[in-house]
Amino acid sequence: MRVLVIGSGGREHALCRSLAADPQVTEVHCAPGNAGVAQVATLHPVTPTDPAAVSRLALELGADLVVVGPEAPLVAGVADAVREAGIPCFGPSREAARIEGSKAFAKDVMVAAGVPTARSRTCVTPEEAAAALDEFGTPYVVKDDGLAAGKGVVVTDDRDEALGHAAACGRVVIEEFLDGPEVSLFALCDGSTAVPLQPAQDHKRAYDGDKGPNTGGMGAYTPLPWAPGDLTDRVMAETVIPTVTELARRGTPYTGVLFVGLALTAEGPKVIEFNARFGDPETQVVLDRLETPLAGLLLACADGTLGGFGPLSYRDGAAVTVVIAAENYPADPVKGDVIEGLSDTVENAYVLHSGTALDGDRVVSNGGRVLSVVGTGPDVAAARAAAYEAVGRIRMRGSHHRTDIAGHSA
Repeated sequence: MRVLVIGSGGREHALCRSLAADPQVTEVHCAPGNAGVAQVATLHPVTPTDPAAVSRLALELGADLVVVGPEAPLVAGVADAVREAGIPCFGPSREAARIEGSKAFAKDVMVAAGVPTARSRTCVTPEEAAAALDEFGTPYVVKDDGLAAGKGVVVTDDRDEALGHAAACGRVVIEEFLDGPEVSLFALCDGSTAVPLQPAQDHKRAYDGDKGPNTGGMGAYTPLPWAPGDLTDRVMAETVIPTVTELARRGTPYTGVLFVGLALTAEGPKVIEFNARFGDPETQVVLDRLETPLAGLLLACADGTLGGFGPLSYRDGAAVTVVIAAENYPADPVKGDVIEGLSDTVENAYVLHSGTALDGDRVVSNGGRVLSVVGTGPDVAAARAAAYEAVGRIRMRGSHHRTDIAGHSA
C-alpha cells in the first residue's frame, strides 16, 4: 500500500513513523514534511492547502490512501478533491471539517445532538461580547470562531483582556468555564460508525504549573490511571455517536478522526472543543501505544468498512511526550536556531520533529513547537523519566520546555 500524508508537524511525523512500521505499507510519502519526517518518508514540496496540487500528487504517486493531517487543508477542501480523484482519503470533507473550522457551527451541532457542553453565546459586536461575559462570569472563556492553530482561546479573569480578544477576533464564541481535569479522546469515524482510541491528557499552557498563554500543546501522556473506568464508553455514547449521527443527518457524513477535548466536570464529561484531525501532541503518545497496524485502520475509515474492522489492541505500558519550543513561543517564535544532540540516543525514548528544516546538513528550528520527545516505559513515571532524560541531551539556543508534563498523573 502506498500512503501519502499531508502536513509538516509532529503529528505527521508520528503518523508517518507508524505507517512505515506497518507491514501492509510499501511506500510512505509526505507533503511537505520536515527534516525528521524525511527519515521515514519521501518528501514532496506541495502546498498542503492546495486541493488541486494535493490530488494531482496523489494521482502521480498512485497513492492507495491519503491521510490529511492538519486542519487548514481539511477546511480548504483537500479531502474532497482527493476523493473526487477516486482515491480513498482519511479526513473529513470541507463541510464536515467546519466542526473545527467554526466554533459556532460546532456548538450548533452539539446542541442539536444533545451533546453535553458549556452554555455559550456567539458574539460579533462589542456589546454582545460584554453581555455574554457578564452572563457567564469568570473565568472568562473567549474563542475565536475560526481556525487559530490552537491559540485562538483566551481564558482569563481580566475582563479587559477578554473584551480585547473578542474585538481582535471579530466573531467569537463566549462560553461558561468548565471546571475539571481535561482529557483528549480521538474517535476514528467512517461516516456512520466510530471507534475510540486510548484517551490522553495534553498540557496546553506554555509554562510549568499551567501558567502562561495557551499553546498548541506542550506535552501529553497516556494512559490516564486516574480517569474513570467508563470514560471512553460514556463519551462515545453521549458525544461521539450523537455527533456523527447528526452530521450524517445534515448530509455531511464525517470520515476521519474526531478529536474530542473534554473537561471532566462534577456533572460528568463535557465537550470543550471538537477538532477535525489528530491532536498534537496527543497523537505522538496514542500512536506509540497503538499495536493495531495503522494503515488498514485508516483505510477502513476512508472506505466505510470500519464497522467490520474488529477490536483494536494496544501495547502495555505508557508513553509521555515533552515538547521543546522555540524562543518566544507562542507569541512570535524565533526560527533558524541549530538543534544539537539529536543523535544522542536514550533507551526507551525517541524524537519526533514538529517544526524543523535542513540548513545544509544541520537541522534548524522552523516553527514554534520544534520537537516532541517521546519516552516509553512500563508506567507513566518510567516513561516520563525516559522522555526527560532525552530532553536533557538536546540543545537549542533560546528553547524552552515544561518540566512538569505528566507530573501529577497518578
